[in-house]
Amino acid sequence: MTDRRVRVRFAPSPTGPLHIGGVRTALYNYLFARQHGGDLVFRIEDTDSARFVPGAEEYILESFRWLGIQFDEGVSFGGDKGPYRQSERRDIYKQYVRQLLDTGKAYIAFDTPEELSARREQQDNFQYDASTRMQMRNSLTLGPAETERLISQGAQYTVRFRIDPGREVHVKDLIRGLVVVRTDIMDDKVLYKSADELPTYHLANIVDDHLMEITHVIRGEEWLPSAPLHVLLYEALGWQDTMPQFAHLPLLLKPDGKGKLSKRDGDRLGFPVFPLEWHDPKSGAVSSGYREQGYFPEAVVNFLALLGWNPGTEQEMFSLDELAQAFDIQKCSKSGAKFAFEKGIWFNHEYLLRKSAHEISTLFEPLCRQHGVTEPAARIEQVVAMMKDRVNFVHELWPLCSFFFEAPTQYDEKTVRKRWKDDSPQVMTELAELLRELDDFSIASQEQAVERWIEQKGYKLGNVMNAWRLCLVGEGKGPGMFDISAWLGKEETLRRMARAIENL
Repeated sequence: MTDRRVRVRFAPSPTGPLHIGGVRTALYNYLFARQHGGDLVFRIEDTDSARFVPGAEEYILESFRWLGIQFDEGVSFGGDKGPYRQSERRDIYKQYVRQLLDTGKAYIAFDTPEELSARREQQDNFQYDASTRMQMRNSLTLGPAETERLISQGAQYTVRFRIDPGREVHVKDLIRGLVVVRTDIMDDKVLYKSADELPTYHLANIVDDHLMEITHVIRGEEWLPSAPLHVLLYEALGWQDTMPQFAHLPLLLKPDGKGKLSKRDGDRLGFPVFPLEWHDPKSGAVSSGYREQGYFPEAVVNFLALLGWNPGTEQEMFSLDELAQAFDIQKCSKSGAKFAFEKGIWFNHEYLLRKSAHEISTLFEPLCRQHGVTEPAARIEQVVAMMKDRVNFVHELWPLCSFFFEAPTQYDEKTVRKRWKDDSPQVMTELAELLRELDDFSIASQEQAVERWIEQKGYKLGNVMNAWRLCLVGEGKGPGMFDISAWLGKEETLRRMARAIENL
């Protein structure tokens, strides 16, 4: 394995939106490939035609484009080991189904779903295995002639892998160490279905991983039970020397309580579990996405990378390149990782702080235009510079600083009761007169003049500033008062003060 070029794959099924757990699996594959100078292959597992959902494949690709996770080959990326869509590889799989049948490693079974259901009702914990296979309708009990006759008559069948008891299967896992499973507890899994002439997940993945020269299979913990079967399949096909190394990632768990993360948890607690907004083509239901909720892709990547993996340092903020350098698959946790969605919000805030006011204002400007703001872009950028450290998401800026662009027409009652004193109309009238006389309306000029006036008058600084804020903002929020008034300009500042004095 050591002298082979590292090749990993991400192989989703187009059965709906990409779950955030799948995004993390793809991310870890990406980091592993980049760290080792290897390749990341994008494969589509569409052998379950009944569950195919239109638009799901493009949704998955768009998710990775947004996140910045780049593939080296595969569906829509090209490459010389395709086709990379399993439904286009029927003839390839049939070749290996025939090999397994010819070598006695597999057999043909004619049991109908109804017959299997009846058997499960008759026998508790029924399993199609070495202890029961000779009681079922398959090529082992019917013989070659009857098997051929049924096939020629068009009888539907499956091909099952023959697993004999009495041995131990050793799975070497990069995260979990050595996993040993006895074949006595394993069943004869279905590898192929004649109904749609397609293999099941188990055979398709083994064949594809071998032919695409995959060296490491990094996937979710839920696939760990299938690993012993895959080891046996590699042996049965004579591919022991090219068997990939396995790494089974810990589950993403509910933020609260027990169990794995689900969409219901996101709906209940108000966070997305999909990278992009998803519109279900069947039900019409809309599920929220990280992109549409205002998350930066780099924040989502950083957040996910640290769910189940620890760099062993105090560093929390990583670029994709830094993650690729630091990533160590063997430092992944064996136990599940609680999906602390609040940490994702924290990451978004940190990335927002790192971005310049200009970057944020280009994202905020369209929202301003939707609200009828006609201020030049440079003026909007000045507002962003004053306010961006107060929000977690760009869309939160508008309710926080709309007062810059829209003069208050109402005044917060609670703030009025607390901040508007009996003498406030008189004090604000005096302040307006002072400001009107200023030729220089800069922050420094205002601050010097107003503070000198307050001292001369013996007024309390807090009372003056709070009442003034109420005049200009309509409530008790915003940056420094001189920042606000300097941005508004003399004319607008005096207009708002006059309106407040009249109304309050």
